[in-house]
Amino acid sequence: MQEVKNLALVAHDNRKKDLIEWVEWNYQILLSHNLICTGTTGLLLEKVIQEKLKHEHSNKMSGPIKKLKSGPLGGDQQLGALITEGKIDVLIFFWDPMEPHPHDVDVKALLRIAVVYNIPIACNRSSADFIISSPLMSANYLPKLKDYSDYLKREIE
Repeated sequence: MQEVKNLALVAHDNRKKDLIEWVEWNYQILLSHNLICTGTTGLLLEKVIQEKLKHEHSNKMSGPIKKLKSGPLGGDQQLGALITEGKIDVLIFFWDPMEPHPHDVDVKALLRIAVVYNIPIACNRSSADFIISSPLMSANYLPKLKDYSDYLKREIE
């Protein structure tokens, strides 16, 4: 992981307000990283950050927020693919534990692949605060990956 991280920001509908508030509080730190979001979340966060910058009379956004498809339309799977390609360093996913979701299997697959590739995951504001304030956010860091070679070499009968 380079000093500039690739941060994936995702939120279920009932948690988008929480993520927006968290981004408003942390936007200056977030501006020094690359932001990748699923569809609607990306549009909302881009608007919030642009408003903050306009209010400050600044234009220091490192680049546009990369917006993938909406989660239920494949955005969660797109993020999972980016993780396997080494293109996501941190997953901040404010998911709603109280509501069933039609794309629940995609969400579970995304969380699973983040664990397989040892990507830090924040599921709520507290864990996101701990990750974003870590000294490792501004340092080169190479996560240790589990060796799955035995799994790949297993005999299939």
